[in-house]
Amino acid sequence: MARTVALTLLALVAFAGNSLLCRMALAQTGIDPASFTAVRLLSGALTLWALVAARGVRAAAGGNWLSALALFAYAAGFSFSYVSLTAAAGALILFGAVQVTMIGRGLWAGERLRPLQSAGLLLACGGLVGLLLPGLSAPPLAGALLMLGAGIAWGVYSLRGKAAVDPLQVTAGNFGRAALLSLVLCLLLWGRASWSGPGLGYAVLSGALASGLGYVIWYATLPHLKSTTAATLQLAVPVLAALGGVVWLGEPLTVRLLLASLAILGGIALVLWVGQRSGAS
Repeated sequence: MARTVALTLLALVAFAGNSLLCRMALAQTGIDPASFTAVRLLSGALTLWALVAARGVRAAAGGNWLSALALFAYAAGFSFSYVSLTAAAGALILFGAVQVTMIGRGLWAGERLRPLQSAGLLLACGGLVGLLLPGLSAPPLAGALLMLGAGIAWGVYSLRGKAAVDPLQVTAGNFGRAALLSLVLCLLLWGRASWSGPGLGYAVLSGALASGLGYVIWYATLPHLKSTTAATLQLAVPVLAALGGVVWLGEPLTVRLLLASLAILGGIALVLWVGQRSGAS
């Protein structure tokens, strides 16, 4: 149990670290979003390939192009949005969009929500809308929409990967394909390319550690966690990103962001909690 708790906490910190590393790279160094995306995906692919190869399996045999396209859309939208978003706002929008996408897919497939779950979903959606409404403390609309798209893409990627027999091999294959797509994006935006040593370093850390090893650790803990517990634990990611943004990046915590966080995370927690109780009864 102690090992599971430690690994779970490490995985959640890694996921929050992606937001912090991306924001630091794009706000404080000279690297451009397309280059950051390419280096992140490529370093993540190399890390995952090395881990898969250590087991004597071909990494390229896993994954598919549709999932890789969803992964690329997430990674690119993630990077371009953090040109203007704070780490806290970006993580909150991303997480809310991912969870709403996955819950919405369940409803589309015929699942039915209990009254309290419906109230929780409405609360979460209201929190997202409230965060994006015009105002002095609203996040930049373009960045927010890009992060919404990234969250939807990650939700689609997660749904497509739920049936994976070997998540590590599938993720390695998808990262490799997505890295190729990111290189095409770099070629299309070559005239806007810019690099810096620290920016490249943050991108490698994001890809190899926060993404590659973070996913490996998360997959190692999932067999020991109930699905609802795993989903609920992810509520901590935006909180950790917000705390990291305040401590390391000097970002402010606005009243709007705090209220939106309570609505989004509280609403989703209510959906998961009621679902867990109804499943147990």
